[in-house]
Amino acid sequence: MAKKKGGKKGGKKGGNEKKGAKVFKTKCSQCHTVEEGGAHKQGPNLYGFFGRQSGKSEGYSYSSANKKSGVLWAEDTLDPYLENPKKYMKGTKMVFAGIKKPAERKDLIAYLKKSCEA
Repeated sequence: MAKKKGGKKGGKKGGNEKKGAKVFKTKCSQCHTVEEGGAHKQGPNLYGFFGRQSGKSEGYSYSSANKKSGVLWAEDTLDPYLENPKKYMKGTKMVFAGIKKPAERKDLIAYLKKSCEA
């Protein structure tokens, strides 16, 4: 018998939010928060960042590369950014090697999309 995979929605494209929450906790939460009004840490609070241009979260000191990049955060921009932030956005101050596994990135993006909704 084949194992069933997928999140609640069972979509072929979407990631699993529960798995994404674990990825966030282990790889992102040291530097980021997701809740509305959450504090900036080493990285900015991510609440409401989907659909927003990079470098625009109030009260956070972004690198000039991030501010000038013009990146609009969506699934198609987040995936390559999360794979290798320094390659995607040369000059970013995000000190993170990236997430090499595509499934982990998909799960994380699903979690961020849900938990950071403004």
